[in-house]
Amino acid sequence: MLAAIDLLGQRWMLRVVWELEPGPLGFLELRRRMGNCSSSMLSNRLQQLQAAGLLEKHGPKGSYELTIAGVRLGEALQSLWNWSEIWTDRPDDFRWP
Repeated sequence: MLAAIDLLGQRWMLRVVWELEPGPLGFLELRRRMGNCSSSMLSNRLQQLQAAGLLEKHGPKGSYELTIAGVRLGEALQSLWNWSEIWTDRPDDFRWP
């Protein structure tokens, strides 16, 4: 569990997974979607996610695609997205008594 938190807690990691969840993307398109994430940072994050078995690259200039483990992580992120939608609209709903 802590290894996953350490990996995914790094800046841009979850964003990469989020952007790849709908389907494969090439580096340039992924970079465009990532906003102000530098090319070197994105490249580093992609390498780390590949090493962790969460995504694959197809061909030397090919696209990046989530593995089955990465897809499952993307599904888990959907729950976080749903939570954040409520939290940003109604933060008082999450106050503890």
